[in-house]
Amino acid sequence: MIPELGQLAMILALCFSAALGVLPLLGAWRGQVVWMALARPLAWGQFAFLAFAFACLARSFMVDDFSVAYVAQNSNSALPWYYKFSAVWGAHEGSLLLWALILGGWTFAVSIFSGQLPRDMLARVLAVMGLIGTGFMVFLICTSNPFSRLLPQVPANGRDLNPLLQDFGLVVHPPMLYMGYVGFSVAFAFAIAALLGGRLDAAWARWSRPWTLVAWSFLGVGISLGSWWAYYELGWGGWWFWDPVENASLMPWLVGTALVHSLAVTEKRGVFKSWTVLLAIAAFSLSLMGTFLVRSGVLTSVHAFASDPTRGVFILGFLLLVVGGSLGLFALRAPVVRSHARFGLWSRETLLLGNNLLLVVAAATILLGTLYPLLLDALTGAKLSVGPPYFNLLFLPLMALLMLLLAVGVVVRWKHTPGRWLAGLLTPVLVAAVVLAVLGGWWLGDFDWPVLAVFALAMWVVVGGLRDVFDKTRHTGLARGLRGLRRSYWAMHLAHLGIAVCALGVVLSSQHNAERDLRMAPGEAVDVGGYHFVFEGSQHVNGPNWSADRAVIRVTQGGRPVAVLNPEKRLYTAQQSMMTEAGIDPGLLRDLYVALGEPLGDGAWAVRVHVKPFVRWIWLGGVLTALGGLLAAADGRYRTKVKARVRGTLGLKEAAA
Repeated sequence: MIPELGQLAMILALCFSAALGVLPLLGAWRGQVVWMALARPLAWGQFAFLAFAFACLARSFMVDDFSVAYVAQNSNSALPWYYKFSAVWGAHEGSLLLWALILGGWTFAVSIFSGQLPRDMLARVLAVMGLIGTGFMVFLICTSNPFSRLLPQVPANGRDLNPLLQDFGLVVHPPMLYMGYVGFSVAFAFAIAALLGGRLDAAWARWSRPWTLVAWSFLGVGISLGSWWAYYELGWGGWWFWDPVENASLMPWLVGTALVHSLAVTEKRGVFKSWTVLLAIAAFSLSLMGTFLVRSGVLTSVHAFASDPTRGVFILGFLLLVVGGSLGLFALRAPVVRSHARFGLWSRETLLLGNNLLLVVAAATILLGTLYPLLLDALTGAKLSVGPPYFNLLFLPLMALLMLLLAVGVVVRWKHTPGRWLAGLLTPVLVAAVVLAVLGGWWLGDFDWPVLAVFALAMWVVVGGLRDVFDKTRHTGLARGLRGLRRSYWAMHLAHLGIAVCALGVVLSSQHNAERDLRMAPGEAVDVGGYHFVFEGSQHVNGPNWSADRAVIRVTQGGRPVAVLNPEKRLYTAQQSMMTEAGIDPGLLRDLYVALGEPLGDGAWAVRVHVKPFVRWIWLGGVLTALGGLLAAADGRYRTKVKARVRGTLGLKEAAA
């Protein structure tokens, strides 16, 4: 009965989504206040029924209802309860229901926290999100129903969740990633609503920006969690491999980064309106493309959820409809998005434009490297692999140029900055960055050019930020000046610091990684990266739904005990699937990483040993950048509640600030 109630709830949610997508939009067009007023209750009803449907599916997993096909394929009675719950989104149907639920949650949040919006603007925003929800609900109900029954032949037990997904990473990574993916639908909805209403001004950018910042932060955290999960779960010691599905999450983040900066310029100066609208469309379109890649069956990846091409055709059609419709509307409204403000070559506007160009070109190079092999295969049948060398060759120089712009963009002024003044301001920053880079190389005992270059770039960003803080506080006193700076200002520096920390982690962990692949028998030892690893043997252990051989590897440095690592080779009994569980001793400056390969007889194993310096800085940088986005979204000007309803032409927007 519970699955049938869940299916009924999905159908009712579809009805609410369809009504939300049509009635408020017609009301805004015809000036019908009653129809526009329906937007909020329809958004609430949609979210309520989606939450109920999700709860029904979760309960089916928790009570082992194997009459539900999706439960039978992705759970098992021996599966721990927390993995049963995360298994709700562990495969295609449930993950799509989670996607729809999060979309309903974003729609609900916009309806609750956007009381300052004019009635017609809010109606259009919620209607666009309702249309998006309608598309996903039709896809969910018609092609991917998670409540389909296996009657009358109900299996006695389930097939079990994919062993790769029986991990804490599944609990946190997909929800965070989807919060970012789906969150860009809010920026998209604001852009389309502004185009429909012909109101692309500073108020629109101010309304859209906090939602975009939150979505961008969630996506950044989701990407970082995915990298961390792959690092410790797959057993190969890497944190990024330019997998097509990894690329599918990075592309909207890059475009979203450009969108966040473009919204800032539109809000402050009223320029880059075309850029901002196109970036909002592109960010959400790339999120939909990621959905297509994961669920279409066009690629094989450990991240892919589905291999049914018919589902891919539906998503591809929906993607083309969204992209084509939004770009067509943009073309019709082109005169509305024209900007008239002027600015000089050395201005913050110019630097942010360069920032946007670099980010978009970086996303385009990844898009080309991801889709070209798929298109070539589809058109000619030829197989081509585009791997890390291509991406590293094109992507890394663009990111280096981006870091060069960061310190300059922070200190330049709006409209125009005197070149001589700017040079005088940045010369000490450049000297300090070079000196600190040399000191960093000396501290590491490494003067390789890649290491010196990334140290110099990171210090350029950090010292440039400190120089700007000093410049803004020197006339008011340090303590008073620091208190007077807005949260959005500190958020900018925190995000830039995160980029610098992440860049250091990437280069230092790659250049200084020490690893060995070898045969180790009980009592044998190996020295790697200044650490002494002793293999003391292995023992057989049993888990709730698996059995494993667990090794004991003792690590010392200079005779001093450092850690005891316990890598495992697990056999999941339901699917007879073998998995590697790495033994890791984490640290801020280095990770000790050991993974078991195959047994070689007489108690010996193939063992992979890594010493990975600064690898945690990669994820620390991602977290700092995301925190910067959340801090910017919490700035007081976005939380100010407007008491009076905005009337007329939005000319009162400056009073609301």
